Amino acid sequence: MNLQVKQLGRVEYEPTWQAMLEFTTTRTAETPDEIWIVEHPPVFTLGQAGKPEHLLIDIGIPVVKIDRGGQITYHGPGQVVLYLLLDLQRLKIKVRELVTAIEQAVIDFLAAYGVTADRLAGAPGVYVGDAKIAALGLKIKNGCSYHGLSLNVDMDLHPFTAINPCGYAGLKVVQTKDFNIPLTPAQAGEQLTQYLLRQLDKQNG
Repeated sequence: MNLQVKQLGRVEYEPTWQAMLEFTTTRTAETPDEIWIVEHPPVFTLGQAGKPEHLLIDIGIPVVKIDRGGQITYHGPGQVVLYLLLDLQRLKIKVRELVTAIEQAVIDFLAAYGVTADRLAGAPGVYVGDAKIAALGLKIKNGCSYHGLSLNVDMDLHPFTAINPCGYAGLKVVQTKDFNIPLTPAQAGEQLTQYLLRQLDKQNG
């Protein structure tokens, strides 16, 4: 698989989004796929069909309207975000298969640390019990994906109380730290990427 993994550290949300968009619109059939591993300063992002009323209270965190699917979510320090800049046509993977691969990668990653996680019908993402630990939202343009998934690692979860996470009122949110997984966001991102590459190889195979 012709793919580059880039650890970008903590970067502002909007320039990163614009860079993803530019990468996707200017890429050619020969452009290698990339996965970007990042953290963001505090920001709420509202998907294309996102309803502003899912922001319950203004706690001083900026809200950015963006072009992925899904409702409102929160990104902040201590959460790792993986941006998946993939040519789905070249990989011969359908969007639904990509979503399944992402979710399975998170499930397998957590299972390696003894944590049982699941999908929830009709609610993309990964859950431990009834609490969400990973969110995902993608955009497909010219057969290529951007945006991706976020995994809560070791962060302040309080801002999630200001929103209906992903549009679900009262949805509980957890993080890997709650299960004594001893990883920084960067380490979790690196490991999760390996599980994801395995899943993409399977889908591709």
